[in-house]
Amino acid sequence: MSNDEVGSGVALSETEADERLLDRLAGFSSEQTGLAVAGFAGFLAVWYVAALFQPTYLLPSPVEVLAAFVVELTAPASLSIPFTGAELPATRLVVKLIQSLYHYVPGLLIGTSLGVFAGVAMGWNTRVDSVFTPVTRLLRPIPPLAWIGFAVIWLGVNHQGATFIVAIGSFWINFYSAYGGVEGVSEDLKEVAASLGVDDDWTMIRKVVIPAASPSIMTGIRTSIGQCWMIVVAAELIVGVGVGYEILNTAQNLAMDVSVAYMLVISIVFLVSDGLFRRVERRALEWRA
Repeated sequence: MSNDEVGSGVALSETEADERLLDRLAGFSSEQTGLAVAGFAGFLAVWYVAALFQPTYLLPSPVEVLAAFVVELTAPASLSIPFTGAELPATRLVVKLIQSLYHYVPGLLIGTSLGVFAGVAMGWNTRVDSVFTPVTRLLRPIPPLAWIGFAVIWLGVNHQGATFIVAIGSFWINFYSAYGGVEGVSEDLKEVAASLGVDDDWTMIRKVVIPAASPSIMTGIRTSIGQCWMIVVAAELIVGVGVGYEILNTAQNLAMDVSVAYMLVISIVFLVSDGLFRRVERRALEWRA
């Protein structure tokens, strides 16, 4: 048998194997989609039946929550633009969501940046690690919401205070993800890089350590995207505006259908942002394939 025939046979077998794998994945995806739809439909059915035996202020039905969602989505409102004093026409739900984003996005970005930086620095440099480990072990058990009093005193009852609380939560998630990722980089990998001429810390961190630790770092960022929405709900007690505040305020007024509608807003925003970040993550980690 000639080399060409051998090569074509290998290529053919690899192609067939790829096709069989794609077929199995397609079947798996269809099956999983069907199970997911069935599970969600079952959840809605149980919820609907349970709501039939309870007043709305205890357990609103899916229909009532959907109606409240539509009302909030279409009710007219004005959106104030920070630092300008200008107002734009919008709907009540959109205004509440943007108000939450005013402190969610800066808090997430600040906490993520500082957390990754500190995690990489301490994971790489043993002296830095030795200096700051006692501080991190002292502060880490304190939940972000315990800092609300300091946020009010230091920054006031405003978006900056809520941003501070969100940033603390984001910081610890990303710090430990980056720290663990850097600590887990193989010594063999660093030795190979050194043998190829990487002889300074900055180049080693930039060219070897951070790429090797990037899966862990990405996991931390993705986790903080979701966890920070949980923190927002309580942090907005400082501001008195936003989706989180609306959830608590409407619940206190027994408007549970509106409260659950705003819970769904957080779920929808998280699903969208998580899906977008997963695409970014896949592209950033294509080199692993």
